[in-house]
Amino acid sequence: MVKHLKDENFESEIKKGLVLVDFYADWCGPCKALAPILEELEDISVLKVNTEEHTDLAVSFGVMSIPTLILFKDGEQVGKNFGFMSKEELESWIKSLK
Repeated sequence: MVKHLKDENFESEIKKGLVLVDFYADWCGPCKALAPILEELEDISVLKVNTEEHTDLAVSFGVMSIPTLILFKDGEQVGKNFGFMSKEELESWIKSLK
């Protein structure tokens, strides 16, 4: 299930289970290409964070390019990846970090 960050509920959204956070921008081509792939993921929550609306959050996680994907497990960061990934690459990366 894909959710968009509202206000500052980030901590409560990532604290339980596996959560993939997608740092993106509306104008970003690779971000747009990645969006439908994120919708297809099963057994994982996806939280989209618009870097232009939540600059402070992007800076705090060292986001230097977009899309940046960060995987959290029970609130702890367990992985970070940059750029577009195919569904197969994304699923393999997530599986390797579970």
